[in-house]
Amino acid sequence: MQNETKKTWFITGASKGLGLSLVRQLLAKGQNVAATSRSLAQLTHAVGTHPGFLPLEANLGDDASVKTAVDAAHKHFSTIDVLINNAGYGIGGSFEELTDAEIRAAFDVNVFGTINTIRHTLPYMRAQQSGHIINISSIAGFSAALGWAPYAATKFAVTGLTEVLAEDVKAFGIKAILVAPGAFRTSFLTDDSLRLPETPIADYEEIRAVHQRYRNMDGQQAGDPEKAAEVMIAAGFEPNPPVHLFLGTDAYKRAMAKINAITAEIEANKATTLSTDY
Repeated sequence: MQNETKKTWFITGASKGLGLSLVRQLLAKGQNVAATSRSLAQLTHAVGTHPGFLPLEANLGDDASVKTAVDAAHKHFSTIDVLINNAGYGIGGSFEELTDAEIRAAFDVNVFGTINTIRHTLPYMRAQQSGHIINISSIAGFSAALGWAPYAATKFAVTGLTEVLAEDVKAFGIKAILVAPGAFRTSFLTDDSLRLPETPIADYEEIRAVHQRYRNMDGQQAGDPEKAAEVMIAAGFEPNPPVHLFLGTDAYKRAMAKINAITAEIEANKATTLSTDY
């Protein structure tokens, strides 16, 4: 990163993984960072003390809790220039293997947590006529994989809302960026960040096999979280960032395969598609 102006960054899910990498790199660059975690003790232990760091405890599924954290960050630093919605967790299995509560809990964090931070950050960014909102989705939010329908549902929601958000806030000088990472060597595949059915159904043998392959991948992922953090930080300074930012060789391959497959399918059914007009 070149010699850039000091900004204030608000980052969710910052006590581990990619969020922690972001916080550490930003503080090393002399940036101001307000960061949230479900556990304030865990966050402060992971990051330590720093004059430019404000640790905050927040329940992202609770709108009031998010508002309190966002307002505290703005009061402390007088601005919020970049919002990074990083918090989230994986949930796999067929829909009939998961309870209503389990699926809704995933939406609360992965989707409504993102919406809540945007809702309460936008008034500050709109008033200052500038800002970057970086929402971390997943390649699963563009090209989903067998066995991960509930997770894909949450990440497709983040993809869609970010695409429209980019248009909604353009007039205010605010940029919205969708980050879609592939597999990165973080804690994502550990028990603390991944929910699988407690009562699996034997018929879903193929899903079980897919989940086991993912679990065996833990610690072997090709993506480097430090490099991903560097790219996202650079995007936070970019005056004209891309709306879609895929990260990782696997993400690139899956995205291109999906685009090519959809293009072929649309063209194959073109006559049917056009036949429904008046």
